[in-house]
Amino acid sequence: MAQMMRRDVGELLVQGKVITQEQLAQAREASQKSGVPVEDVLEQQYQVDGYKILQARAYQHNMRAVDLSKTAPEPSAINLVPAAVAQRHKVVPVTRLTQNGQDVLVVALADPSNVMAIDDVQAACRLKIQPVLASAFQVDEAIKKNYGEASATNGASASAPAKAEGPSIGLAGINSLVNDYGGAEVDTTEAADNDETVQGPIIRIAHAVVQEAVKAGASDIHIEPGARHVRIRYRIDGVLNEVMQLPKHIHPPLVSRFKIMGEMNIAERRVPQDGRIGINYQGKDYDLRVSCLPTLNGEKIVMRILDKGSVMIGLNRLGFFPDTMSQLERLVMQPNGMFLVTGPTGAGKTTTLYSALHRINSVERNIMTVEDPVEYQLPGVSQVAVNRKAGLTFATALRSFMRQDPDIIMVGEIRDLETAEMAIQASLTGHLVLSTLHTNDAPSSVTRLVDMGVEPFLVSATLIGALAQRLGRRVCDNCKEQYEADPADLLELGYKHEGSGMVTLTRGRGCETCNHKGYKGRIGIYELMLTDEEVSELIVRRAPVNELRRAAMAIGMKTLKEDGLRKVLAGITTIEEIQRVVFTAGH
Repeated sequence: MAQMMRRDVGELLVQGKVITQEQLAQAREASQKSGVPVEDVLEQQYQVDGYKILQARAYQHNMRAVDLSKTAPEPSAINLVPAAVAQRHKVVPVTRLTQNGQDVLVVALADPSNVMAIDDVQAACRLKIQPVLASAFQVDEAIKKNYGEASATNGASASAPAKAEGPSIGLAGINSLVNDYGGAEVDTTEAADNDETVQGPIIRIAHAVVQEAVKAGASDIHIEPGARHVRIRYRIDGVLNEVMQLPKHIHPPLVSRFKIMGEMNIAERRVPQDGRIGINYQGKDYDLRVSCLPTLNGEKIVMRILDKGSVMIGLNRLGFFPDTMSQLERLVMQPNGMFLVTGPTGAGKTTTLYSALHRINSVERNIMTVEDPVEYQLPGVSQVAVNRKAGLTFATALRSFMRQDPDIIMVGEIRDLETAEMAIQASLTGHLVLSTLHTNDAPSSVTRLVDMGVEPFLVSATLIGALAQRLGRRVCDNCKEQYEADPADLLELGYKHEGSGMVTLTRGRGCETCNHKGYKGRIGIYELMLTDEEVSELIVRRAPVNELRRAAMAIGMKTLKEDGLRKVLAGITTIEEIQRVVFTAGH
């Protein structure tokens, strides 16, 4: 299983008495204002020894730090790794040694999350790799010194993404790798020890599958075994697209490759497993949440691609109209109460909550989150991952939070009565609680809590607002065109047409940029319900959802259909897309 996240660098430095808690708080505030990483602020403004920061980073990732100014790379180690590989991944071989009768190459790198770098070095030298952490400056200097200025300069000048982050061969290039691999079935039960099943072509196939998904802007990768083939599908802008089929014999070693990268047990094929892979591509960090599920035809792998930078985009870029945006900002600035974000899986609820936390995060507030799992790391926020095997659930974490002097609490999801009651108790005692629910619309969040067993008067006393959301595809900016539509086409969305003419709307013709889909990127569709005295009274009376909806609309709530209609009329998306993501049978 993937390792649990350790404390952040700042907390480790406080624990080691390198800095004080006050200095860390000041550094975090300066980092938030300037956009400069906390580690750089500590080194530049507080003169913290850079090597101590490096040691803390290494400890975070279960690695050892190395000072390359004192530990010179050995020529025999340098000769094992080609200059192109070293420059491409910013790594430098340090020494070759023997551990437990096995040859090991110690390799220094600046980015501990770059799994692909370790894979490519291992494929190049055919030795087991022991990564150690070094500063980016020392790695660059060591590459120049040991491989020559020309090598470093040529590598640095290459602008193509493939040069920057490893060999990108494209989907077409995978076929040649499949041919290189051959057709023999391989027993993967020993792969954890000798890695025989994942050498050469299989490593590159696995990397290409991930890289092409990132380049395509996919949110998920599906590797699905069939009777004769392995189907690869990417979920792009919420819709699954089949990108290629691989021969059946590729399936076992490919699954083993991803299970090894995700730190899962490759010898266990009978039960579901979960893992995590960290990669760096084109200068950006990504987390891959890996799920492995046994099926009749073999193990199916699904990888959710999480862009660590996406949660920092801010609420103002999520697709809110100004009136909804101002209401939402007022809600999340409240000192106490409970605010819920609802919608199906994949609707962007977590991104909305993280963007809200980023908006209200400051040195004056103690923000704590409990999640399953922690999807992104937020600077200055104490984040806890659920661990049911150890007895750490949402509810038990919330109990502990109350003794940690929190101001704002984020609960990944309210799934049961115990968690709901703890969240409500926290909001009643003066805290702002943010969480998610699975409901179709905003008013239904009230019914969902009551159905769980929460007393209506407690819901009425704590709920300050609920936001329902969906993600719809945007019309491609590169090929969008206007057309005249019949107003009758918009009646289902609640459009009231004045006059007898046609309505001017926007659609995408289809081009290379959007892969001839007519859509590129996604936009949020929102329904924000606020609570006033009338809504609170209806909650206490256990009023039906329809009554709650009418009361919320009376004080300004725009329904999902209405918000979708506004975005259709604004030329952002299409009627068909709103119908696809918003309409539910019976509503």
